[in-house]
Amino acid sequence: MQFKQKLTPFLSYTDRAEAAAAFYSDVIPGGRVLRTVRNPQNDAVLTVEFEMAGMTFVALNAGQNWEFSPAISLALACDTQEEIDTVWQRLTADGGNEVACGWLQDKFGMSWQIVPSKIQAWLDSGDAAAIQRMFEALWQMKKLDIAALQDAFDGK
Repeated sequence: MQFKQKLTPFLSYTDRAEAAAAFYSDVIPGGRVLRTVRNPQNDAVLTVEFEMAGMTFVALNAGQNWEFSPAISLALACDTQEEIDTVWQRLTADGGNEVACGWLQDKFGMSWQIVPSKIQAWLDSGDAAAIQRMFEALWQMKKLDIAALQDAFDGK
């Protein structure tokens, strides 16, 4: 295992690290499996290093039935509605579920926030009334709609 970044998130599974890393690497832009480390005695997968959107993660077969909690989530900023729609559909498929306000939980129990990258510009605008309108629209949605959020921000 190589630590190329100062902080590396480990995602722990009982025995599904390889499946999770393959899934995330396929779904998230810029995803790829970097390295799989196996137990030399029985060839079981110990860890899988993988990358999503330029950040390295490690999936760990901890042998413990620890569950993910919404207290920790992964936020993905998407540039287009098509990207939001595609990632949302893939992460909620096969046992994932929609939550609210751009949040979902995938089939492995990981919580995600799928948001438009433009949200930062809206928040940085300093226009309190426009930000409030945007949030009021956002609070009514499950999967976020960039055009509807922009219209709310613009007061349309």
